[in-house]
Amino acid sequence: MLKGKTAVVTGGTRGIGFAIVKKYLENGANVALTGSRQETVEKALAQLGEYKDRVMGLWPDLCDPKEVADAFASVKEKFGSFDILANNAGISSRTSLYDYTLEEFSKIIDINLKAVFVCSQAAARLMEDQDGGCIINTSSMVAEYGQPSGCGYPATKFAVNGITRSLARELAKDGIRVNAVAPGVTNTDMVAALPEEMVARISAGIPLGHPGEPEDVANAFLYLASDMASYVTGVVLRVDGAVMN
Repeated sequence: MLKGKTAVVTGGTRGIGFAIVKKYLENGANVALTGSRQETVEKALAQLGEYKDRVMGLWPDLCDPKEVADAFASVKEKFGSFDILANNAGISSRTSLYDYTLEEFSKIIDINLKAVFVCSQAAARLMEDQDGGCIINTSSMVAEYGQPSGCGYPATKFAVNGITRSLARELAKDGIRVNAVAPGVTNTDMVAALPEEMVARISAGIPLGHPGEPEDVANAFLYLASDMASYVTGVVLRVDGAVMN
């Protein structure tokens, strides 16, 4: 579905991001994955040996416009195009408002929102030069419903939905589609660390009866990146088992 295309996946070293990287590679794309540290990037690349000619790793500061622009230019130089950006990098928080520090709140904003802006701007400049592409952002179900603590996380994801819909309208004239995927409870490392009884309680509130898998979310990223979604832009696609519907 993505043969001949080139994608960058931020936060691609584990969890949902790594599942997106694999899904894109399996479907013929060249992929550059990013991580926060060189060692985590190299560890992820070691698991993708069968795709070594079509995958590369980068670790730029996603909030630094020059580092991001240079990294993205190196991807286009290596693979010849820049077609897909998956803005997946993000961090969460469960800190109570009473204990929240401005430093922690600012860090959430930097990774979850500022990086989306910086990376989208750099990608759009490359995509405009080649007459189009697509940007896909990772949102969350809590953007709509909130969560009982850690208000910075749902606030940034609500903002991601806003930037997604706004950029979809702004960049359509340049042939750039912009969408988002909003996962629900998904079996990542974070969920795996929870007590079984808590997972059971969470699952009971999901009409489909179980958390999603990273591959479920990756499938949505595949669809939105493919030509099957050529007339889809400005959408926040929920992948949450109808939780809280």
